[in-house]
Amino acid sequence: MKRIIDDELTRWASEQMPKPLLLRGARQVGKTYAVRKLAKHFKHFAEVNLDENPEAAAFFDGPLSAQPIAEKLSAYTHTPILPGKTLLFLDETQACPRALAALRYFKEQMPGLHVIAAGSLLEFALEEIPSLGVGRLTSRFMYPMTFTEFLCGIGEEPLVQMMNAADFSHPLDEPFHRRLIAHLRTYMTIGGMPEIVSLYASRHDLLSAMDALDDLILVFQDDFAKYRRRVPLARLAETFRSVALQSGGKFVCARVNRETKSTAIKDALELLVKAGLVVKVHHTGANGLPLGAAIDETNFKAFLSDTGLHQRILGLDLKELVSIDDITFANKGSLAEVYTALQIASHMSMRHRPELYYWHREATNATAEVDFVLQHGDRMLPVEVKSGVRGSMKSLRLFMVEKHVDMGVRISLENFATLPDVRILPLYAVHRITDGSLMP
Repeated sequence: MKRIIDDELTRWASEQMPKPLLLRGARQVGKTYAVRKLAKHFKHFAEVNLDENPEAAAFFDGPLSAQPIAEKLSAYTHTPILPGKTLLFLDETQACPRALAALRYFKEQMPGLHVIAAGSLLEFALEEIPSLGVGRLTSRFMYPMTFTEFLCGIGEEPLVQMMNAADFSHPLDEPFHRRLIAHLRTYMTIGGMPEIVSLYASRHDLLSAMDALDDLILVFQDDFAKYRRRVPLARLAETFRSVALQSGGKFVCARVNRETKSTAIKDALELLVKAGLVVKVHHTGANGLPLGAAIDETNFKAFLSDTGLHQRILGLDLKELVSIDDITFANKGSLAEVYTALQIASHMSMRHRPELYYWHREATNATAEVDFVLQHGDRMLPVEVKSGVRGSMKSLRLFMVEKHVDMGVRISLENFATLPDVRILPLYAVHRITDGSLMP
């Protein structure tokens, strides 16, 4: 399946003096598959899984000199490790933090060698290393498959091309618009985890996809046991579930467990964010740019990183999901807002964690909220998500007046359209908002 990360990794691989790359993201988002796909462009590929092969960790026990380590790894994998010709892949590196510490020396002592490190618990191993060497490593963050990746995965590349060619002056023909809405329902139901998408692409069986999602949730919950020295297992499990239950509104620690201190809940939530399982959207005062300069660290929303996981944790009934109308479907469990947050995050730069913002004002008889506030160049762009095809947009226009913004975006089940001060973007085309190509 074609992924956005493929082009990103290809650009990195084309560098003559590449920095060792940390490939970061939740378990099961396709990190190992992406690296093996990239390896086809190299003469040699040496892969060592440090969790499956713990004996290989001994190669990093002594001095962290790149050449001796490379020689040992070459002998271990029966593969030449040569700058410019070999891709060296260290997988599950959280099992050997010293392997992570050694990466900086590959940059210094073996320039030209392409090295990638990945791991499902990589973020926690990184915390245990005093210094990785500023400027000596680079990172890329991976996420579940986006809606466009899903479409390509099920053989709908021509539909993607048509969607990307449409704009506010040239909306899609109604048959294609309806077809995209139908595919969007499926995607929002099963999510974007590669294993689930691949299963659906081969069988077109939603029941099998739901069973596979349940198995995947158990895998994530089993992983919580690996974090328990940081946060109690029970805190992680209940916080994970509460993120889904609280989606669409401000995350309140007391709603997770009234008998648990908020600091314990916050620790559990931050761990889930680092593990790539949760995405946060911070409140911003939006009083100027950058938006992050006016955030309230205690005021944020939280979303599970996949709509399939989200709806399964909520226990949404598949029979109901496939039988209700489009508007009711998108409104279930705040699916439209969760989907929008994840699509925006996934289409941002892969070089750093996404930074998402929303705006909310509480005042007597004048409460208002804008679902997302983005920055395009030197302008703020307010975005309101409507699960249906109409809405008054009072909050959006109030924000525009207060912040002196001349244009906003409504994301809905409507086709591409334009109003004097608002652009209407189909829910299936959320990704078009991130590159600025649709904005004047």
